[in-house]
Amino acid sequence: MANPKETTNHSSKHSPDKKSSKFGADNAYIKYTGLGFQMITTILLGVFGGMYLDEYFEMSFPAFTAGLSLFSVIASMYLAIKELIK
Repeated sequence: MANPKETTNHSSKHSPDKKSSKFGADNAYIKYTGLGFQMITTILLGVFGGMYLDEYFEMSFPAFTAGLSLFSVIASMYLAIKELIK
Protein backbone atom coordinates (compact mmCIF):
# COMPACT_ATOMS: atom_id res chain seq x y z
CA MET A 1 0.00 0.00 0.00
CA ALA A 2 1.25 3.49 -0.83
CA ASN A 3 2.36 5.77 1.93
CA PRO A 4 0.02 8.85 2.03
CA LYS A 5 2.95 11.17 2.67
CA GLU A 6 4.69 10.06 -0.56
CA THR A 7 1.74 10.61 -2.86
CA THR A 8 1.53 13.86 -4.75
CA ASN A 9 -1.51 15.86 -5.70
CA HIS A 10 -1.22 16.75 -9.40
CA SER A 11 -4.44 18.74 -9.47
CA SER A 12 -3.04 21.64 -7.47
CA LYS A 13 -3.12 25.02 -9.21
CA HIS A 14 0.22 25.97 -7.71
CA SER A 15 2.29 23.02 -8.81
CA PRO A 16 6.04 23.64 -8.98
CA ASP A 17 6.17 22.66 -12.66
CA LYS A 18 3.79 25.41 -13.76
CA LYS A 19 5.51 27.99 -11.58
CA SER A 20 9.00 27.18 -12.83
CA SER A 21 7.95 27.17 -16.49
CA LYS A 22 6.28 30.56 -16.07
CA PHE A 23 9.41 32.06 -14.54
CA GLY A 24 11.56 30.36 -17.17
CA ALA A 25 9.61 32.12 -19.91
CA ASP A 26 9.98 35.45 -18.11
CA ASN A 27 13.71 34.92 -17.71
CA ALA A 28 14.09 34.09 -21.40
CA TYR A 29 12.16 37.22 -22.34
CA ILE A 30 14.38 39.36 -20.13
CA LYS A 31 17.52 37.64 -21.43
CA TYR A 32 16.70 38.22 -25.10
CA THR A 33 15.46 41.76 -24.53
CA GLY A 34 18.70 42.60 -22.75
CA LEU A 35 20.66 40.98 -25.57
CA GLY A 36 18.87 43.17 -28.12
CA PHE A 37 19.56 46.33 -26.16
CA GLN A 38 23.21 45.31 -25.81
CA MET A 39 23.50 44.85 -29.58
CA ILE A 40 21.81 48.17 -30.34
CA THR A 41 24.00 50.00 -27.83
CA THR A 42 27.20 48.47 -29.21
CA ILE A 43 26.30 49.34 -32.80
CA LEU A 44 25.20 52.89 -31.96
CA LEU A 45 28.39 53.53 -30.00
CA GLY A 46 30.41 52.43 -33.00
CA VAL A 47 28.43 54.59 -35.44
CA PHE A 48 28.43 57.74 -33.32
CA GLY A 49 32.04 57.20 -32.27
CA GLY A 50 33.03 56.94 -35.93
CA MET A 51 31.05 60.06 -36.80
CA TYR A 52 32.78 61.97 -34.00
CA LEU A 53 36.24 60.82 -35.11
CA ASP A 54 35.49 61.73 -38.75
CA GLU A 55 34.50 65.24 -37.70
CA TYR A 56 37.44 65.56 -35.30
CA PHE A 57 40.03 64.61 -37.92
CA GLU A 58 38.09 66.44 -40.69
CA MET A 59 37.99 63.41 -42.97
CA SER A 60 36.65 63.88 -46.51
CA PHE A 61 35.56 60.21 -46.57
CA PRO A 62 33.77 58.79 -43.50
CA ALA A 63 36.39 56.11 -42.93
CA PHE A 64 36.03 55.97 -39.16
CA THR A 65 32.24 55.77 -39.39
CA ALA A 66 32.43 52.90 -41.89
CA GLY A 67 35.17 51.08 -40.01
CA LEU A 68 33.74 51.43 -36.52
CA SER A 69 30.22 50.63 -37.75
CA LEU A 70 31.42 47.40 -39.33
CA PHE A 71 33.52 46.55 -36.28
CA SER A 72 30.64 47.22 -33.88
CA VAL A 73 28.24 45.02 -35.88
CA ILE A 74 30.76 42.17 -35.86
CA ALA A 75 31.47 42.71 -32.15
CA SER A 76 27.77 42.75 -31.25
CA MET A 77 27.16 39.54 -33.23
CA TYR A 78 30.12 37.89 -31.50
CA LEU A 79 28.85 38.92 -28.08
CA ALA A 80 25.31 37.77 -28.91
CA ILE A 81 26.46 34.36 -30.11
CA LYS A 82 28.74 34.01 -27.09
CA GLU A 83 25.78 34.81 -24.81
CA LEU A 84 23.41 32.43 -26.61
CA ILE A 85 25.83 29.52 -26.31
CA LYS A 86 25.75 29.78 -22.48
